[in-house]
Amino acid sequence: MKRLHLHVSVPELGPSIQFYETLFGAPPTVVKDDYAKWMLEDPRVNFAISQRGAAHGVDHVGIQVETPAELGELSGRLKAAGAVTFDQEATTCCYATSDKSWVNDPAGLRWETFFTFGEATQYGEDAEALAETRSACCAPAA
Repeated sequence: MKRLHLHVSVPELGPSIQFYETLFGAPPTVVKDDYAKWMLEDPRVNFAISQRGAAHGVDHVGIQVETPAELGELSGRLKAAGAVTFDQEATTCCYATSDKSWVNDPAGLRWETFFTFGEATQYGEDAEALAETRSACCAPAA
């Protein structure tokens, strides 16, 4: 089963964690100095916030899958639709190790499809994805 992903860049982590903890009725499942994530079942979403974006607000959206085969299927659909994707294998971002396929939709919104298979001790620096998709979430902190 797939899970919707939403990553929001926030000006201050503390007040944002309090707000979303109240909104979701649950504490984050991951908290770091610059990042927090909720893995919710209702609604089924991977919701993340960080202080790493250049602009505050929605950084990117995506679909998290449970298997490499699902990732291949989604990436294939994007390519079949004519979208240029930027594919990554075993990349570190958001304190996790994942295979990813990035694309910009016709309005310029960044979409990330990804399969996560490990945790990481560092946020990760994803300079290639930054250049290809103009994503701020995995860019070095300002």
